[in-house]
Amino acid sequence: MKDSGFDAAKWADGEVDIVAFRDKRLGERLRTMLAQMAAAIGAPIPMACQDWANTKAAYRFLSNNAVNEGNILAGHFQATQARVAALDGFILILQDTTEFSYQRRDPKRIGAIGLAPSRRDENGRLRLHTVCGLLMHSSLAVTPEGLPLGLTAAKFWTHNRFKGTNALKRRINPTRVPIEEKESYRWLENMRQSTALLGKPGRLVHIGDRENDIYEFFCEAQSAGTHFLVRTCVDRLAGDGDHTIADEMSEVAVQGMHRVTINKDDHADIELRYRRIQVLPPIGKQKRYPSLSLTVLHARECGAPEGRPSIDWRLITDLPVTTPAEAIEKLDWYAQRWKIELFHKILKSGCRAEDARLRTAERLANLIAIFCILSWRLFWVTMINRAAPAASPRLVLTDVEIALIEGIVASRKKALMGRTLADCVTQIARLGGYLARAHDPPPGNIVIWRGWSRLMDIKIGANLIRSTCG
Repeated sequence: MKDSGFDAAKWADGEVDIVAFRDKRLGERLRTMLAQMAAAIGAPIPMACQDWANTKAAYRFLSNNAVNEGNILAGHFQATQARVAALDGFILILQDTTEFSYQRRDPKRIGAIGLAPSRRDENGRLRLHTVCGLLMHSSLAVTPEGLPLGLTAAKFWTHNRFKGTNALKRRINPTRVPIEEKESYRWLENMRQSTALLGKPGRLVHIGDRENDIYEFFCEAQSAGTHFLVRTCVDRLAGDGDHTIADEMSEVAVQGMHRVTINKDDHADIELRYRRIQVLPPIGKQKRYPSLSLTVLHARECGAPEGRPSIDWRLITDLPVTTPAEAIEKLDWYAQRWKIELFHKILKSGCRAEDARLRTAERLANLIAIFCILSWRLFWVTMINRAAPAASPRLVLTDVEIALIEGIVASRKKALMGRTLADCVTQIARLGGYLARAHDPPPGNIVIWRGWSRLMDIKIGANLIRSTCG
């Protein structure tokens, strides 16, 4: 990873597209807000802005009718495109949905995300209440090694936009409901947007969990010339239609073994089975969609482990799998899907998106879109430390921040072991509670954002001393 010409102090400039806004002053305000919030991750807006003028400007920006999540993320999408273009090989596009729940006196101004049990009535039956909030379906580009390159698509909505779908399902078979009328249509929309943004669809692999087991998605990916790897949960018709995928896979012998490390004291031995199968569309859609030649990969753990469920993955992909090595590669790719779960965790735990007090869905979506950029950067810092530990710390930090870290280490009467990225990030993590013992794993997102927050506070103090003492 090269860092020539990179200025960490101006990172926010590359994540904002001023042209995407009708008024360039809105783009400049977004750039200011990114820099302010990056210095106070997880803090309320007034604390990040520090004064009434900047706080009022931030609230006006979030409530402006000319601002939406699309133009907020436009610059970040372009920056992701540039980062992807700078690399060779396959790029994994991870898709998933997450919920943001809120408590409001007037929940209708935000919308609902579903029902949840609240208490039992006098007859002992659970009573349900409507959960107020937003849903976000995002696509995150990562390398096969797990380095997050940025978001490629994001969609926000509430369930009342799709309130007619459930009623439709009660009257007809769900498989006959057009995909355009289903909430699951978001999987296709994100795939189209990501493919159009990044170009070269042949190097993209769209990865999703069992919710992404959608036949229309497979057909759309094939039409776009891109690839997919999905955990399947539907036993579809196969061959000439007189049997299913499970019937064919039951005839496949074990073709390889793979040992997976679960933790320091646990591992799993995985049996690998794979076969190219002619997969048929649902009966109600066979006139609209063609059959597809797909690879089904079944990875099942031998025996029954204690204290955890056994590994049993059934994956489906358009990519060929002809050797155990190729099967293991696809398993490693699917395992990277956990990265988008971590990204959502940073949004909620690091940026504290669910603590926001904004009153409407539109304002919340705008704020969460800003948090998406901050969360990606924090995630990127965590993972670039693992991908390129020997890189220059200027890839992430300014000269002032590096000098502060050296001063902190010197105050402990120790010397900074080196001037590499790993050395400096480790010291930031120590500010967040990382012990940096010899047997400890690399620092994770939580200790890094805690340490980063403390470093920013120290930076404010250093600036005050410099301005008052000359």
